[in-house]
Amino acid sequence: MRYTRWLLLILIVVTVVTLGIVYRAQKAEQARNEPKPPAALSANTTSQSSTWNYTQNDGNRISATISAQNVRQVTGGTRFDLDGVELHLYHKDGKAFDNVKTAKAQFDQADGVLFSDGDVEITLGVPDDPVQKQVGQLLVIRSSGVRYESRTGKSITDRPASFTFARGEGSSTGAEYDPTTHLLMMHKQVKLVWRGSKPGTKPMKVEAGEVTYNELEQKVYLSPWSKLTRGTMTLEAGNATVNLDDGVIRHVEADHAKGNDLDPKRRLDYSADSLHMEFDEDGVIKTITGENNARLLSTSDTALTTVTTNRVDMEFDTSKSESTLQKATATGNSMLESKPVPRPNTQMAETKILRSDVIALSMRPGGQELQEVVTNAPGSLEFVPNHAGDKHRTLNGERLWITYGPKNVIQQFRSVNVTTRTDNETPKGKPPVPPALTWSKDLLAKFDAKGTMDRLEQWGDFRYEEGDRKSVASKAILEYANDLITLEGPAARVWDPTSSTTAERIVMNEKTSEFEAAGNVSSTRLPDQKKGSDSGMLSGDEPIQAKASKMTSSDNNTLIHYEGNALLWQGANRLQGDKIYINRDESKIEAHGHVVSQLLDKNDDSKEKTPARKTPPKAAVFTIVKAPDMVYTDTDRIAHYTGGVVLTRPGMTVQARELRAYLKEAEKPAEKGTAAAKEPVKAPIPGKEKGTGNNTSLDKALADGGVVIVQKAADRTRTGTAEHSEYYVAESKVILNQGKPKLVDSFKGTTEGRQLTYFSNNDRLLVDGEKDKPAESNLRRK
Repeated sequence: MRYTRWLLLILIVVTVVTLGIVYRAQKAEQARNEPKPPAALSANTTSQSSTWNYTQNDGNRISATISAQNVRQVTGGTRFDLDGVELHLYHKDGKAFDNVKTAKAQFDQADGVLFSDGDVEITLGVPDDPVQKQVGQLLVIRSSGVRYESRTGKSITDRPASFTFARGEGSSTGAEYDPTTHLLMMHKQVKLVWRGSKPGTKPMKVEAGEVTYNELEQKVYLSPWSKLTRGTMTLEAGNATVNLDDGVIRHVEADHAKGNDLDPKRRLDYSADSLHMEFDEDGVIKTITGENNARLLSTSDTALTTVTTNRVDMEFDTSKSESTLQKATATGNSMLESKPVPRPNTQMAETKILRSDVIALSMRPGGQELQEVVTNAPGSLEFVPNHAGDKHRTLNGERLWITYGPKNVIQQFRSVNVTTRTDNETPKGKPPVPPALTWSKDLLAKFDAKGTMDRLEQWGDFRYEEGDRKSVASKAILEYANDLITLEGPAARVWDPTSSTTAERIVMNEKTSEFEAAGNVSSTRLPDQKKGSDSGMLSGDEPIQAKASKMTSSDNNTLIHYEGNALLWQGANRLQGDKIYINRDESKIEAHGHVVSQLLDKNDDSKEKTPARKTPPKAAVFTIVKAPDMVYTDTDRIAHYTGGVVLTRPGMTVQARELRAYLKEAEKPAEKGTAAAKEPVKAPIPGKEKGTGNNTSLDKALADGGVVIVQKAADRTRTGTAEHSEYYVAESKVILNQGKPKLVDSFKGTTEGRQLTYFSNNDRLLVDGEKDKPAESNLRRK
């Protein structure tokens, strides 16, 4: 019992201790779980909270929410001081919102304005679905002094702001964002940089006075001035619009723009009232279109090439991550001027000016120099001289193709349905020199290494005109270095009021007026009006005509040579030979090789006969001379035949080693004041009109060396032989002397003597015997 009492006492103590311990533990737990008393409010603070949320509705739609980690309400007002602020501005479709974050801000509930004096970060177009969030590709704006208007949703600052987006960054002074219109406006000193997707791609830098970014349209508006820079390319303009595609610059439209590409190897300048630029995904220029007062200037070491037009379309090569000009097309009142750059000790080539409604340019690889220029409409090409003595030339064609070599030096051009004009320099104090004009269906011009025209070919109904001088041909070739014009064709022809030449090929020297014709040559030349300027052998009023295989003219058409079956004639007078030379200054004619001359005797009774005479005119009498060579000089009017001569007249033949034919003197007009001059002019005799009477009648002929003269009549034949013979036409007198003169008369017999003279018209014979040796005659009996 005694042990049981102690055991109960111990249990009571343990129970009491246990209850005490549990009580203290529960009381301590209650003390720990009991809320702390609120801290005392600071001065000017009505209320304070650790969390705060504000929602603004637009009808049934939430337009904006503001949340903060710590909020203090200012005593006596509606202003709240917020810490850890985040603002969501919801888009109308509810699929995205613009997020605004700042460490501290003030919100005035009365006017709905949230203002942050510190740093603010605005992210535009955040997807509402967390799975679709791609914050790294969104536009983020960072600034300070930002004012948010809950009623309009606008965020405004006049302080410096910076921007980051998927392909770049930027900055401005002052900015404003309107979530209802999705317009971001950057007010001053705006700079934006777009970067390409490829490593090493040069960024595009955009500068402007003001910039407005339309998020919905993906457009950036630059005003009142703008500037775009990428590598060596710069564009300056007035107002400009940048079109984006997924944050990448794809199009730029600029007003009153001018740009350039200042690559060390090339320089390209362009401008227009309106400029449209297209870019690839890396910001590299693909195309440029300029409209109204468009201008393109390409500069090389040797030439300045300028294009002016209503519209220019430029295509660029972007294969090497750089934009190099590849093609350019000018449309509307287009002009291309290529002007050589002056170089020391080097004569400048001509300035080339191309005009057409449409001009297409192709650049050589690298975009530094021209490769080809084509007009897709009728055009003109003008060569403006830059050196004294060069000629001004103009070409008009239905289409033109121009090919360039290195350093923008023109190599050749081609055209169809062409006309050309070359203006000749007029000597001081002289009458104006007419221009040289040409027409043809096709034209090809080639240039030397300096860009000076070297050769010009025209074919297809070619025509040429220079004052009174004209020509036609199937093809014409002009060699500028030698001043040579070559006419080709089955019937190439050159003529002026005084002469005409037709041949298969004619070569003319513009500088010396010399020319050469070859192949079925036919020429006609009027007698010179200057007295004594024509040879008497071919003189008179009728044209002098000629045919030959080849003809040359030199010394201002005073030396004329015919070769190859040459034939000259004037009326009935003819001269034939392998070669015939005419020297008009010396009034001399030479003929060589198979020479045949034909001279018509003048009708001496023309003065005495009247038109009333009904008897038929006398038959024409010709003197025909054949010999290997002949030289005629008009000063003494002697034709000297050599190499074995045969002279033939009606009823008579003369053979000799050489023969001199003397032509009659020309009849001189009566002097003024004389009786002969006062006589009335008789009416012309039919058949003897002007031009048919000439002064080439044979007066006499002197033959030397083995002379044989044969005269035939109806009843006899006379044969005279001697070393020298003289024949006088008017008297029908023949003189034989030297050697052993001998006359054989088939009717009377044979006579020999020192000199024999006989008259065929009255059958008289005079014989002179030698000293101590009388003449001998053997007479036949009747």
